[in-house]
Amino acid sequence: MDFSFTYLLDGLWTACSPINIFWAAVGCLVGTLVGVLPGIGPTSGIAILLPLTAKLGDPTGSIIMLAAIYYGAMYGGSTTAIMVNIPGEASSVCTAIDGFQLAKQGRGGPTLAICAISSWVAGTLGVIGLSFFAPPLASLALKFGPPEYFSLMFMALALIISLAGRALLKGLIAASFGLLISYIGQNPLTGTSRLTFGSLDLMGGIDFISVIIGLFAISEVFSNVEKHTRYMLAHSKVDWKPKWAEVLYCRFAMLRASVVGFFLGLLPGCAPAVTTFIAYDVEKRFSKHPEKFGNGAIDGVAAVEAANNATSSAGFVPLFAFGLPTGPALAVLLGGFMMYGLTPGPMLFQEQPGFVWAIIASMYVGNLLCLLLNLPLISIWARIAVIPFPVLGPLILIFSVIGAYSVRFLMFDVWMALLFGVIGYLMRKFRFPVPPLILAVVLAQMMETSLAQSLMLSDGSLSIFFTRPIAAFFMCLAFLAIARGVWKQAKSDGLEDACACDSDD
Repeated sequence: MDFSFTYLLDGLWTACSPINIFWAAVGCLVGTLVGVLPGIGPTSGIAILLPLTAKLGDPTGSIIMLAAIYYGAMYGGSTTAIMVNIPGEASSVCTAIDGFQLAKQGRGGPTLAICAISSWVAGTLGVIGLSFFAPPLASLALKFGPPEYFSLMFMALALIISLAGRALLKGLIAASFGLLISYIGQNPLTGTSRLTFGSLDLMGGIDFISVIIGLFAISEVFSNVEKHTRYMLAHSKVDWKPKWAEVLYCRFAMLRASVVGFFLGLLPGCAPAVTTFIAYDVEKRFSKHPEKFGNGAIDGVAAVEAANNATSSAGFVPLFAFGLPTGPALAVLLGGFMMYGLTPGPMLFQEQPGFVWAIIASMYVGNLLCLLLNLPLISIWARIAVIPFPVLGPLILIFSVIGAYSVRFLMFDVWMALLFGVIGYLMRKFRFPVPPLILAVVLAQMMETSLAQSLMLSDGSLSIFFTRPIAAFFMCLAFLAIARGVWKQAKSDGLEDACACDSDD
């Protein structure tokens, strides 16, 4: 795959044709709606519309629309995460941590605008990386084997110390519970059942979407019912315009998270649900005000959304260069290529350069369309805040049930969502942090698989994680993060004890 300005300009000319701009706009709008609805997600959206694109007869327009659905959904998940604390996608969990706090401060609209701007910046930078650096970056991604994946996931799991804040013990308990949840079902390597207690429903495991919907959406409803809430947010003023100073304040967060999200997004299996947690932790360490994280840090929201969209763009690098999808949504998109007799890989660039560069160029156009279409919609989304809770609460429950059911069409998933709603409510009551549980559930299966494969390669020796340079690098970062977190926790406890002694005196 050789880069050529001529190919890119030809691609831009094709992508900017009225019909292709129309399909990109349709994809962005549908993707945003798909992201807003909990449980649907880009994978389901692309899969549902894939057969319909066959009616178009034009592979370029079809793939442009499907790709726009993908990165449109990545942005759409932030809307409900910010306004009502319901992540529409797993990648929006970190957005809800600070976004909802900002919404409760009456800044939901500006926060949504920052999300849109951050998504556009990261998406554009990601497409630039896709245009210029696809071959070497894809080759680098292929050097990752099971030891490297395990080390990377272990480093991500070390972020639990950061996500737990000052409640380190409670954070570790929540993470352990998350690991236990992920083990229910079948062993990913042997297929043997575990922790199913003879239940056929548990053989398929507990769906991650049900866990998210329960811990966030349903538990939020329970908490507000207990408080006799009249409005979800105390501030009913609807404003969507961010201050220019806020945009400038977040500029470095957007750039840092774009780099983190893009490079991690090259790796198969390293989904936005993982990269957003890592980018959030990185930004917290760089921030001049880390104490705001978890209480309404606008730069934290910007970082998460940038990593989310950069990861989405990066996934197209191995897809186009080698035909390797990095996640389920791109695997469905690969099916769209196959449907038109196109096989992604090096030969596609030689045989169909016009098609490939039109798709790449359409991402520049599509990301700009996402920004232009969603900024005016922010004032509409922000009005969720002024809906009385007696009306909004039942609506949240209805959409939560639909979202939980729509993933696998099983009532079992609905009951699990309700169960985790109760668990989430109790975790709030006893001040157990939810993010460590979510992160553990996200990482557990991939960690387990990579660990088992690594030990097979090394005949059971753990030295494989320290003798391979990339794996050793991530392991060192993980242990440094753990040591730093434990030291800060001990220092914080020491200060609290000293203050208690002073107050007694």
